Amino acid sequence: MSVDVRTRIDGDEPAVDPGDLFETQLPAALDAARSRLAPSLDDLHLRTLTIEVDDDRWTLARVDDAVVVSAGPVRDAITLRLTSDQLRDLVTDQVTPIGWLASGTLDLHGGRLADVLNWWLVLRAALDGTTPHRAGDVDLTDAEGRPLDLGRAFRTDEPVEEMADFLERAGYLHISGLFDADLMAAVSAEMDRAAPSYTKGDGRSWWATLADGSDALVRMQAFDQESPLVADLLTDERLVGLDALSHDGHQWSRRPTNRIEGLFKPLGVVQGISDIPWHKDCSLGRHSYDCCGITVGISVTGADATSGQLRVVAGSHRALVWPGPIVQPGIDLPEVDLPTDVGDVTIHLSCTMHMAQPPVDRPRRVMYTGMGLPSLAPDAAALARQRLGAIRESAPITVSQPASPVND
Repeated sequence: MSVDVRTRIDGDEPAVDPGDLFETQLPAALDAARSRLAPSLDDLHLRTLTIEVDDDRWTLARVDDAVVVSAGPVRDAITLRLTSDQLRDLVTDQVTPIGWLASGTLDLHGGRLADVLNWWLVLRAALDGTTPHRAGDVDLTDAEGRPLDLGRAFRTDEPVEEMADFLERAGYLHISGLFDADLMAAVSAEMDRAAPSYTKGDGRSWWATLADGSDALVRMQAFDQESPLVADLLTDERLVGLDALSHDGHQWSRRPTNRIEGLFKPLGVVQGISDIPWHKDCSLGRHSYDCCGITVGISVTGADATSGQLRVVAGSHRALVWPGPIVQPGIDLPEVDLPTDVGDVTIHLSCTMHMAQPPVDRPRRVMYTGMGLPSLAPDAAALARQRLGAIRESAPITVSQPASPVND
């Protein structure tokens, strides 16, 4: 198996002319995708959508078992207003509606975010040759056809091949006791020592407001630059050896200036990004350029349902579904809790839907690092185009959409 689903590279994006897109390219793509899209149309409950680009308008609507594009607005349709640059970025997968929402540039009238996300699924499916997820599309069984034990925590002495297979199939992995408690206690002390070197607005830390009105440091970027102990940890064979989980040549330190982050998960956060709700790491865009990366979380303290544990949606890395901020209603993929002890490691793919539960009983500490895919080579542009063309000509597939290699 492979988790490399890239079909695009930067610098190879075609120009997007709105008139040509809506009057020629998109209708042709929708027509070619008709048989793949038709089973999903009842599930998506598509509301007629008018897209306004500068001074021009086009309308997308469901007609029987097809999606059609017409010139001009339609009465009572919801309206999405885009600039030419936003349209280009949408078509070339540089941004998603969640990216517009996060940046405050989502200009939607008469509809809800859910409506735009449903149309986003249709557009991505038509433009990329993928298929919106439907019940039963993702098989969560092992190589022998047995149901995966989704709550399984692997021991460090179990075969890495089994771990890699589970990661590729489920989209996540839990390894128990990779690091000992004494080392994690030393890391925790290093977090306390390093915290005063970060200040609000320094561009390398995240802060949140607590219920008592105080500011709290919740994320320290480039933590290894503040802690020699953590810098050494990044060369520890127990961590470095996790690259054996990849069959695609993933490489550590895909962001050399921010190799690892230290996160505090305090109680009582009322404002700011600390415990991120359901999302894929590619929820803002660029799935087809970067996925799947591998994110590695190191539990400095333990975590459970009341202390900030990670949760995942099994198999969601193989499903074209909403990229957030909630799990798409009606999908059949199971939500899985990943409680951890001190020194445990969790791993998830960038396309796996996941979230961090806000701690309510005791705070949590965790570090995140990760691996990225190597550059497409030798002729990356041609390879990307060939892969996209092959996908469009093949049977339906169900793969979905960077935030950061160090996320939750």
